[in-house]
This record gives sequence, C-alpha cells and structure tokens, in this order.
Amino acid sequence: MMLCCLAATGQYGLTISELLYQPLSGEAEYVELYNRGDAAVELSGFHIVRWVGDSLGKHYALPTHTVGPHDYVVLTKDAASVAANYNVRYMAKVVECQLPTYPNDGGSVILSTADSVVVDRFDYHPTMHSRLLRDKAGVSLERRSFERATNDSGNWFSASSTSGYGTPGYENSQSMEALVEERAFAFSSDVVSPDGDGYQDELEVTYEVEDGSLMAKIEIYDARGVRVRLLLNNALLGTHGTLVWDGHADNGAVLPRGQYIVQTTLYDTTGTRQVLRKVVALML
Repeated sequence: MMLCCLAATGQYGLTISELLYQPLSGEAEYVELYNRGDAAVELSGFHIVRWVGDSLGKHYALPTHTVGPHDYVVLTKDAASVAANYNVRYMAKVVECQLPTYPNDGGSVILSTADSVVVDRFDYHPTMHSRLLRDKAGVSLERRSFERATNDSGNWFSASSTSGYGTPGYENSQSMEALVEERAFAFSSDVVSPDGDGYQDELEVTYEVEDGSLMAKIEIYDARGVRVRLLLNNALLGTHGTLVWDGHADNGAVLPRGQYIVQTTLYDTTGTRQVLRKVVALML
C-alpha cells in the first residue's frame, strides 16, 4: 500500500512525542503520542503502521482509549516493562497494544487514520542521540517542541539522565517549552470532598513564579477528557497567588465522585506554552 497522504497534524490532534526504539535487553519498546488539540481524542480511530521501503505495510489498530487535550499516551507491548524501567507517573496513560519492531539503526514511526491517511511521521536515526552517550540502549528520543516539525532532526534529543532516560506519559525532559518547574504550583491535597463537613471541602492551588508576565488558563477535566470547570481564563498570573476549587462544575452542581485533572496552561509573551497537570480525587 503506497503512502496515501500526509494530513496536517492539527486536524487530528495526535502527534509523535517520544520514542524508545532500543530498549534494554529483554525489555519493551514504546511510542509516546501527544494530543496537542483542545479536545479529547479517541485512540481507536488511529493505527500505527509499519513502514516498508517506500510504502505503508502492516497496520496495527490502536485500542479504545481517550487522550485528553494537551495530554499524553504511551503505546507499548508490555506496560510492566515500561513501568519497571522508567518513572511512570500515570499508569493509566500506558496502553498495551501491538506495534511494529523498530530497528536500532534507524527507521520510521507512522501514525495514520484507519483509512491510511498519514497523520504524523517520525524518521529517527541513532545520530539524533547525544554524542556523549556510549550506550544508547534504554535511552528514549524526546521531541523538544511541538511548534517545530516532527521530522526536523534538530527537534529530537536523548532523554536526560536525571529523568531516568525516558519520560513516558508526561512532559519531555528535553522540552524547549518549560516556562516554570512543576513545583511552582502546589496543591493543598490530592483530594477534594465538597460535603460541607469542613474537611477538604475545597482544593487550594498556590503558585509562585519568577515571571510575573505569564498568562494562565486553569481548567478541570473529568476522566473522559470533558472540561467541567474553568477556574481561570487567560489571566495574568503575577508572581504568586492562590486559586480554589470547591468540587463544583461551571453550572454550580456538585460533581460526582471520581478522578479529575487540574490542567494549567501557561503562556509567555512570545507565545511559548506549557501545560501542567495534577490528578485529584473527588470524594463524597
């Protein structure tokens, strides 16, 4: 099957973010995708495709899984292997599925729709890794910027040693888009319990940043990737402050118990964007 066409990534949301093509001996490869769009994406509408010569080969249909806006999903044959070798913060984002085998001497990662429209393509090569690495086994290649083309060879680099040589399911260690450290935003608890008993009725988000010109949007999403509350809408942060979520939706109703994601999107004056996420539980 010849290459059908290359679609604009923004049309479908998903793009390739990280690749472990040379795992440690006996361990599993992984491909990380990022949803750069503002709406949730259903993974089952896509395939990972083997690239053979100059054409599309075998298609590997992806399983049912919702990828939230500005969020990640990790594809692998063995989730336990990935968890054993890397700091996996969110196991729910690691999805087991069949994948092509990626050669150690270079190859292509192809993401397509079910009807063979190529959504994204990454042609990788060992020369993209740091020259200081003696052994590339177990070291992932990370994308530096989602504003630059996927196949810009300068847009990829080895995951840092301090990150454990891979960041499956969260922001890449080599990202050029980090405006603040995650610890700049502190949460009063991992739980909010809006039952009126005076204990954890509200969740406080306290921040302290050096750049007082940053703009921010803070949203609450449910486990399906649906936004249920807008806490802050493109507001100037200043250098410090506190925001409160009371467990209610935008319409004032108390939300059902379950897991929710507090998503903070930061922008600077150049248009650089950084997204931070925190999973919290709502208990009643």
